[in-house]
Amino acid sequence: MKKKVLAIINPISGTGNKEKLPRLIENQLDHDAMDVSVAFTEHPGHAHDMALQAVASGAHCVIAIGGDGTVNEVASALRDTSTVLAIIPVGSGNGLARHLRLPMNTARALQVVNEWHYDAFDYCTVNDRPFFCTCGVGFDAQVSFRFAQEGTRGFITYVKTTLNEFFHYKAQTYHIDIDGQQMEEKAMVIAGCNAAQYGNNAFIAPRATMQDGLIDLTVLHRFNMAGAALLGARLFTRSIDRDRHISIYRGKHIVIERDHDDVMHIDGDPVMMPARLELVCHHHGIHVMLEPRNNVQL
Repeated sequence: MKKKVLAIINPISGTGNKEKLPRLIENQLDHDAMDVSVAFTEHPGHAHDMALQAVASGAHCVIAIGGDGTVNEVASALRDTSTVLAIIPVGSGNGLARHLRLPMNTARALQVVNEWHYDAFDYCTVNDRPFFCTCGVGFDAQVSFRFAQEGTRGFITYVKTTLNEFFHYKAQTYHIDIDGQQMEEKAMVIAGCNAAQYGNNAFIAPRATMQDGLIDLTVLHRFNMAGAALLGARLFTRSIDRDRHISIYRGKHIVIERDHDDVMHIDGDPVMMPARLELVCHHHGIHVMLEPRNNVQL
């Protein structure tokens, strides 16, 4: 019996044109083994709705073709089910795909689906809203908010937005409970990480894995302009955990309290959230396609 597969394409993710993707899917996927349908999203939340319908109709796999926001919508519908997530990364950052070491080339990423190899990975929730890569409050959330308002996407726009926000943002005070251990931190950024990076190989939690049942909580303390260049370099060389401005904690259940409701990012997308944030790791709650590997901790 053929496996039932739905490919969901976000036409506005990233910077490239998506019109040729249906033909590429037709040419690359093994149609002797799979019954493949293709659909384009038409509005925010559409990918999630279509993925839910696919699960209800018995789909074996849903392919998310877009960036981390698209992946989040699709994966949110597949969590705690037997339907497998496949990722074709065509977004701006592609943090989850990069963490899982999936091909950035679209044709090669489709071949991963043909190989039909998958494993179980953790996902996390913040106030019951799922995230699969990272979430965060503070400076990076403000950057995400401003980036979403820009007329153009891509890495260069993100860097410009980050630099503009750097000169205006002030550190905030947070009360944190990690599996019952309480602390207070004055921080520029607090990032809850299931995966190791934001995207574009910017590693905010270099030792994070998606199979250990834990959330890595990266706290970036106040720093000056002199320390910014070194922090930036360490972010992209997977060594930010060696910086004196960084503290990293791990836990299954984390509560973050701030002074007021404010924006945070969930897998890169800005969302207004309450002052109290409850983060929970759900161990091995999502199945994801990946290239066959031995002895690789993801």
